[in-house]
Amino acid sequence: MPDLTLEFAAGAAAGRKIAGIDEVGRGPLAGPVVAVAACIPPALFSDSLIAEVNDSKKLSPAKRELIAAQLREAIPHGIGLVEVAEIDRINILQATFAAMERAVEILADRLGAMPDHCLVDGNRLPKLPVPAEPVIKGDQRSASIAAASIIAKVHRDGIMAALAERHPGYGWERNAGYGTAEHLAALAKLGVTPHHRRSFRPVREAVSIVPVP
Repeated sequence: MPDLTLEFAAGAAAGRKIAGIDEVGRGPLAGPVVAVAACIPPALFSDSLIAEVNDSKKLSPAKRELIAAQLREAIPHGIGLVEVAEIDRINILQATFAAMERAVEILADRLGAMPDHCLVDGNRLPKLPVPAEPVIKGDQRSASIAAASIIAKVHRDGIMAALAERHPGYGWERNAGYGTAEHLAALAKLGVTPHHRRSFRPVREAVSIVPVP
């Protein structure tokens, strides 16, 4: 289970604002990439809500949505998005970094200042104006990163469910845009939508099919 060990090591107990950053949506064939920067305030360090925070992938959808709603109310956070056109223009890695940078900027607006330090899930860092460290498997180690991952996952799933209503048949409400068999079959049958990432090979190969208006 993630905890606050890394946050305390970075000075959270001394009042430094430590932000956890995670993203969701690097792998899907459709939809935006979403990053969240979250800062757990000292008043919640021992709260039961933080004790329930876990890697978003290890929570049931219902539990994840419940915790995400509570986290959005309780902790300062910023959500950064990069849409499909920009993903195709700058590539998914740079788009992920851009989403993280935007999330930190929004978090800073809500905090009234930049965080003092960032814990970033993964092994590479975006360009941030504050000290940061990469944390491999961060959503399993850091409560701040895990909180960010839960908010990001629920937020992006909501986006994909809404897009699924506008573009039925791809199963985005179930697969969140990932390249499942259902999604690939729909690409072959229905074609490419404006929300597909044309820089991704399965979509690029399907571009010759008449796009969905």
